[in-house]
Amino acid sequence: MAEKDKIRNVGPKSAAWLRQIGIRSIDDLRKVGSVEAYRRVKVAGFKPTLNLLYSMAGAEDDVHWTQLSEERKSALVLAAGEIDQVLLAKKKAFRTGGAGGIGEVLVSRALESREPVDHEAPSVSAGDDEG
Repeated sequence: MAEKDKIRNVGPKSAAWLRQIGIRSIDDLRKVGSVEAYRRVKVAGFKPTLNLLYSMAGAEDDVHWTQLSEERKSALVLAAGEIDQVLLAKKKAFRTGGAGGIGEVLVSRALESREPVDHEAPSVSAGDDEG
């Protein structure tokens, strides 16, 4: 990773996790946001702590993570708790509902309902499906 692409506050292990989910620079991180990046790291199967979330939020704000306000840290803790609850619900749905169970379907739909990161998806014109 080039020095200009290095994400402030993020060490080598966390940087490797972020690369695994497609975040290679501060610009990539800012596009998805620290909370969404944290969620993606967890979904990928890694075990991040709140320190990673604080570090990424600090990087977004271009400050050392210890300079985050208590209000910002509290909001990050709440967001991390919500992520944990959703992932736990999904895990439970898979266990109790079995493959294709209604619980699994509902949780999967809820998780997939996020806005896409890339808002510049090509539009389909009326004439594109003819032919």
